[in-house]
Amino acid sequence: MSETEFLLWVRGPAFTAATVIMFAGIVVRFMEILFLGRKKDLAEARGSAATGGMSTMFRRSIPDADSFHRSGFTIISGYVFHIGLAIVILFFVPHILLFKDITGLSWPGLPSNVVDAISVVTMIALLAVLAHRLMNPVMRMLSGFSDYLVWFVTILPLITGYLAFHRIGLSAPMMLALHILSIELLMVLIPFTKLSHMFTLWMARWYNGAIAGYKGVRS
Repeated sequence: MSETEFLLWVRGPAFTAATVIMFAGIVVRFMEILFLGRKKDLAEARGSAATGGMSTMFRRSIPDADSFHRSGFTIISGYVFHIGLAIVILFFVPHILLFKDITGLSWPGLPSNVVDAISVVTMIALLAVLAHRLMNPVMRMLSGFSDYLVWFVTILPLITGYLAFHRIGLSAPMMLALHILSIELLMVLIPFTKLSHMFTLWMARWYNGAIAGYKGVRS
């Protein structure tokens, strides 16, 4: 298979398969959550479940002073790489064109040099997260193979994208193919690892907040 044929395969059948696996896996994950159910709360309502759920969804996104004091490095580095990753995915013009081809939706992008700089900062933040995990004895003890796998498949598209953009390493078609392939690997693993939190996070927060809100307490 030539480089061009490999690139076409990655952009075609492989991308379709990865997309189907990701969305099917996410649907199954949501169904598992929704059909688990819970016993009906027979206690008298002391507050609003809806208000508690909505409040918790957004309040949990802002760390309190105590959490920031205890885990400031983890919180800052986490926000940096999450926000950076979102910007790289959503505001790099070639990515926007891909979204437009798939969904018909489009929006303004950022200059390539800005996205490039943000991708570097994001990779540094991810490396800092890994270093902190390895050097902290408690986090190192609690970390398993899946944690390092999630880290690896998260940073890999950034690395391959950076190399492809700057034409470093292999030929341009091959680097682009490897970049797309690394994204497809990430897509396939999302439903089956902790990466699924990008879809289930808000539901989980609403659920916990709704239970607390019904009881009239703060989650």
